[in-house]
Amino acid sequence: MPDTITRTTNQSWFSRIGGAISGVLFGLVLIPICIIALFWNEGRAIKTAKGLSEGAAVVVGIQPDAVAPENDQKLVHVTGRVAVTAPLEDTDFGVSATGVRLSRNVEMYQWRESSKSETRTKLGGGEETVTTYSYAKVWSSSHEDSSAFAEPNGHQNPEFAVESHDVLAQDATLGAFSLDEDIVGQIDGAAPMRLTPETLETVQAAVGDTGRYVSIAQNRIQLTQRPVRSNDPDDAEDAAVITPTASTIGDVRIGYELTPAGEISIVAEQNGDGFSTYRARNGEEFLLVSTGAVSAEDMFQGAQDANTFLTWALRIGGLVLLVVGFGLILAPLGVLADVLPLAGTIVRMGTGLVAFVLGAVIGTVTIAIAWFTFRPLLTIAILAVGGGIAFLVYRFGRGRAKKAETAT
Repeated sequence: MPDTITRTTNQSWFSRIGGAISGVLFGLVLIPICIIALFWNEGRAIKTAKGLSEGAAVVVGIQPDAVAPENDQKLVHVTGRVAVTAPLEDTDFGVSATGVRLSRNVEMYQWRESSKSETRTKLGGGEETVTTYSYAKVWSSSHEDSSAFAEPNGHQNPEFAVESHDVLAQDATLGAFSLDEDIVGQIDGAAPMRLTPETLETVQAAVGDTGRYVSIAQNRIQLTQRPVRSNDPDDAEDAAVITPTASTIGDVRIGYELTPAGEISIVAEQNGDGFSTYRARNGEEFLLVSTGAVSAEDMFQGAQDANTFLTWALRIGGLVLLVVGFGLILAPLGVLADVLPLAGTIVRMGTGLVAFVLGAVIGTVTIAIAWFTFRPLLTIAILAVGGGIAFLVYRFGRGRAKKAETAT
């Protein structure tokens, strides 16, 4: 089958009107959802900010070498070096190493579909769409569903036989404290793990007879349908340098990352000889973990910055979806005008502008109402300051005007 195919589809004016009406129904559902989400986001942001501020005010600094009972159930900040004893092992492939997290990253050689469409509106309101589908062989960490391809024949992908997986240390400690997976899973610092030729026999024994060639090349375990030689002296003797031309659809390669046991900082509730999520008075819950020696102040500031970033991301996303929702409601006007293609283009420009204005106005009003609901005093103060500035500008302008009239 060719790696590129082109298909042309036609849609009548009446069919387009029906699709636009369906879009109106979707827009009518999307708009209230966006309004509710924008309102909720402001409440979430304020709740998170208040909870973190409360935590920053009550956090207690402790040392990791001893468990102090008087700090039990208190919010504490501790810095120290993590220790582990038992090695981490990926039993599926027999790969082991000492650290706090061993990450197995899997890729499969697959077909990937991409498409490019050009649509032309015809006289009478119909549309002609020319779509070009391209197929390329790529290494991908997620499954490419070939059953949904426009042309699946000749581009079939097998199921993902091996999944990515994390192995977390179960015996990690920080001084006298034990660390559970909630903390271990947040430790950063992962780096590629070197696979040596000595690993090959272990991997082959763990995999068994799968009908595939097992090798280690390019610092990855390779499960391939045909063997090739490697030019890398660090690879096993029967390993392969796998290139796109040498690989076969369905080949798998597996790399590992190891997070070492280093110095970390934690802000959490002391719970016996361990740590748990802290719950503020307003119900906000958090457990902060940073790599390295980081002060409590910097950890809380980082959490506040992350909260601000998420708040703005959700605001912008909500506003964009509001504009989309109003655009869907107004879309039938453009389709109706497409009987004359130029008229349809002009109408769509107008409806697009209207949708943008409506989305921006309703979105900002929703955010303002949410602020007034959750922070009434601050909102009133901001409005008072803004009103005062506007009044002063107005008075200054009138004064300048009177002086000008007097001078003339």
